[in-house]
Amino acid sequence: MNSNIKIIDHVILKHKLGLLRDKETSSHEFRNLMGEISEILAYEATADLPMQQVQIETQLSKTQIEKIAAPPIVVSIMRAGNGMLSAVLKMLPFASAGHIGIYRDKFINNTVEYYFKIPAKPENKKVLLLDPLLATGDTAIASVDRLKQYKVGEIRFLTILASQHGLKRLHHFHPDVKIYTLSVNEELNEQGYLVPGLGDAGDRLFQSK
Repeated sequence: MNSNIKIIDHVILKHKLGLLRDKETSSHEFRNLMGEISEILAYEATADLPMQQVQIETQLSKTQIEKIAAPPIVVSIMRAGNGMLSAVLKMLPFASAGHIGIYRDKFINNTVEYYFKIPAKPENKKVLLLDPLLATGDTAIASVDRLKQYKVGEIRFLTILASQHGLKRLHHFHPDVKIYTLSVNEELNEQGYLVPGLGDAGDRLFQSK
């Protein structure tokens, strides 16, 4: 296994993932579960953020505390990444956020960008890139390409499920990107969907199908 891939293995996450996969899970429950999982992924992906010493006063005395010195930028790959965004910002309320609208067009066999907005002055800032599924890897690769055009710092990709094919492609084009996920055992069907997967995450999040 590539050292830049971290699989978060915990019985609680396995339980929640099983509920996410179940087609009978309601949209409301699906959103809540994705948020709960996303919080844990964010927790794992930010364990080594740089800290700084700050002096404060408690009710009894002055003391030194530690605060995060360089908040990351949290970027959602729309639509499905929006299902993770609120939960990650709940864990990191001091972080700024951006959105990338990219989809894979099967007719032109390429990605199409329809929206891009990230905070000002992103240079050298760490980025947490969110998308619940890494299937073919096309949208993840295109999103990282765009972020690097703005000279951001280290990019960490948070995803719930990933295929071996998608991981290999993402690391072929961007070997520096660290990936945090629950599973890498997914296969791809002829339409490029993860199997067993959990269906179309965007449709299940927003009841759009």
